[in-house]
Amino acid sequence: MTEILAPALELRNVSKSFGITDALKDISLGLLPGEIHAIVGENGAGKSTLIKIMTGVHQPSAGEVVVGGKPVVLRGTRDAQLHGVAAVYQEPMVFPDLGVAENIFISQRNAGLLVDWKRIREQARALIARLGITLDVDRTAAGLTLAEQQTVEIARALSLDVKVLIMDEPTASLSAHEADRLLQTARALKAQGVTVVYISHRLEEVFEIADRVTVLRDGRHITTQPIADVNRDGLIAAMVGRSADVFFSRAISSATDRSVLKVNGLSLDGVFSDINFDVHAGEVLCLAGLVGARRTDVGLALFGVAPASAGEILIDGQPVRITSPQRAMKLGIAYVSEDRRKLGLAMNMPIVSNASLATLNKYLNRFGLIRRSNERAMAESYRARLNIRTPNVDIAVGTLSGGNQQKVMLAKWLNLAPRILILDEPTRGIDVGAKAEVHSIIHELAKSGVAVIVISSDLPEVLALADRILVMREGRQMDVFSGEEATQANVMQLATGQTRKEVA
Repeated sequence: MTEILAPALELRNVSKSFGITDALKDISLGLLPGEIHAIVGENGAGKSTLIKIMTGVHQPSAGEVVVGGKPVVLRGTRDAQLHGVAAVYQEPMVFPDLGVAENIFISQRNAGLLVDWKRIREQARALIARLGITLDVDRTAAGLTLAEQQTVEIARALSLDVKVLIMDEPTASLSAHEADRLLQTARALKAQGVTVVYISHRLEEVFEIADRVTVLRDGRHITTQPIADVNRDGLIAAMVGRSADVFFSRAISSATDRSVLKVNGLSLDGVFSDINFDVHAGEVLCLAGLVGARRTDVGLALFGVAPASAGEILIDGQPVRITSPQRAMKLGIAYVSEDRRKLGLAMNMPIVSNASLATLNKYLNRFGLIRRSNERAMAESYRARLNIRTPNVDIAVGTLSGGNQQKVMLAKWLNLAPRILILDEPTRGIDVGAKAEVHSIIHELAKSGVAVIVISSDLPEVLALADRILVMREGRQMDVFSGEEATQANVMQLATGQTRKEVA
């Protein structure tokens, strides 16, 4: 007879409203002890609000939170921690000037005036050992990698006797190796009886690690099922409310015979060497490879951020020197960075100002003042064209979902009317519906004659977008596939060091 476990944490008919907006509507959900429970949904589905309810940041407008079989009122994160509920986010919150052990026990309250540092270090080592990881507890947090900082946050949660640990997009900024280690950590916590709530846009991780999966859509609970009973297409359909068949299908190629950009022997000392390719008008060329392949460095060289030290760049058959982004822009090259928060957008500024950042001179009058009506008309046109979901263009970009932020960054560079568009990880950290919209935008740009270069670590994305795929490894060009002949297997084999002959 199968034992029925009581939930470690339960939401009963929970709703949350902000003014007239219903963020959550009648959510009922039970999280079992010692399970990894994935929660998925598009941006705006209610995942963030759900986390804030469980961690005491928000109070439900209706319904109740039950921990250990008893209804509780969580009046803040400290209150949630006392009930054994904690969260680890994509961007860890550590104190850079403190050591690992100090960061782990920073949340502990001790009435004594003296700190037993020997005992603190021993306990910190024991907590990290529980995670199956080796980390010097005396290291200063400022020198830790992102993955190590997350380890510190998880150890901090364990020090508070956590029963439910929420991981919110924990691998979004990690390398493949670091992501694997984090998944191992989640499994170790599960084995120790901790309930892990795993929130991620990376569906391959959900299928790899989860015991059960819950789908949210438009603030509503759509389904909760054992992961063994779900397939990828069914999960996507539940998330977006329509068949998965509409996503990630290859578009008819718009590539022409006219070469717009050609590079011969492009090199940057100590970074990459002897890169050779061309991109035609209407073509999508994808640069594929693992972390450390130096694909981004090639893109930055073409945009003049870190100019190449050797080799030749030709545009329309004419040799050019690209020594700065300003020069690249004059040549019709635009570059959409993978880091929209630090390098792509001004988060505190409104959509309208971000959309004109790269082309502000177009909106200045002869006195050097911005023609606001022209700037606004441009931003409104991109809001409609790119389906940026916002009531107006005066809203700060930082308040938008990741997918809508990505569209604003596209608007910023499309307003340059580029002939060559370089997109670095264009769908990282956005939901499946927004990803499909970005793919559609890329196809439309190619159809209009733009030469598009996409740098992506998402192999299904590469295979769906590319007319040709250039595979790189450790700064070297391995080979180029046509879109028709490429498969996940042969691209990955080249990315991991096999030659084209070995793959064949």
